[in-house]
Amino acid sequence: MAHATRPEEHAVRRLVEHVWNDLDAAAAHELIAPECPGLDGTGPEAVLDWHDDRRSAFPDLSYVLDDVVSGSGHAAFRWTATGTQSGPYGPVPPTGRSASWAGATFVRFDAKGRIDDAWSVNDLFGLVQQLGARVEPPAPRGSTASSAKGSEDAAG
Repeated sequence: MAHATRPEEHAVRRLVEHVWNDLDAAAAHELIAPECPGLDGTGPEAVLDWHDDRRSAFPDLSYVLDDVVSGSGHAAFRWTATGTQSGPYGPVPPTGRSASWAGATFVRFDAKGRIDDAWSVNDLFGLVQQLGARVEPPAPRGSTASSAKGSEDAAG
């Protein structure tokens, strides 16, 4: 027996299944308000563009919804993404490696029940490590590796 869901949870489930996974333009226009941020703009088309852009690196990209908390015009949800990197991802050249990473997204709904704001956090560091990329923090401004080492020696 299916359990009843709040309207916000139902919208999030449709967002992940139809917009994020299927790039369904009709669903995007139904679920996403014109002011919702996306790739280089706002609205349904910008959100679709963002997800389409990710597919240039991971053509088989797929999201699974892990958990949803919703109500009062807001929702928070955890998800897991998987894909095989066949194209460049930022500075990382194609590797052919499969990766899986997790994230959480927080959305707000307008009076019409459409998503008008979204904010996500995800494990991009873990993703690039799975792709075999080496991530190094930048050196402090105005210093070089040798001067930083010298400062450590003087303090120690």
